[in-house]
Amino acid sequence: MNPQPAGGKTFDHGSLSGELEDEPLQNAPSAVDLPRIERAVREILAAVGEDPDREGLRETPARVARMYRELFSGLRTDPRVHLQKFFAEKYDEMVLVKDIAFNSMCEHHLLPFIGKAHVGYIPSGRVVGLSKLARVVEEVSRRPQVQERMTEEIANLLIEELQVRGVAVVIEASHSCMSIRGVRKPESICVTSAMKGIFRSNLSSRSEVMNLIYGKA
Repeated sequence: MNPQPAGGKTFDHGSLSGELEDEPLQNAPSAVDLPRIERAVREILAAVGEDPDREGLRETPARVARMYRELFSGLRTDPRVHLQKFFAEKYDEMVLVKDIAFNSMCEHHLLPFIGKAHVGYIPSGRVVGLSKLARVVEEVSRRPQVQERMTEEIANLLIEELQVRGVAVVIEASHSCMSIRGVRKPESICVTSAMKGIFRSNLSSRSEVMNLIYGKA
């Protein structure tokens, strides 16, 4: 593997969409205590001074319960399964999937943060289908999260399961807990990164992946 920049492959939404249409993202499991969530939501509505039995709110607890089942579905799935099937290839330059959209729930306030993930890696004899990277992002995001941990988890999964030469994960997100409450700064964006292997040790490789992500010359 030559550590000098060598024009890695990048894939945008077009490349991802074909694979995702062939294999829809996993449905949310149903092993959630929906009645317990409904009771809790009724208590919250009553505690803030609302009448949970009025017409507009009567079905709200059930809707919220179903929503939480969907948003936290990643608690009952293992993203590693998407990296178990790989292909033996001699390709040893960068593979980068950009702009993987996701939404997650900040575990501090249970408010959403929404953004996109960029996932790049340098194979060591193993490559995975592009949609598998999107699935890993999806399942890691579908649980109570903090962006810093989510970034690190995705990078570690690729290192552990594919034994790649390097992994770069960059996540950009807008956080509701900062935009609609507290300091109320709706234009702020949080950017986190995790660089593993050659992306940590080799400056030119790190510069290459960041240039490919952000389109700088």
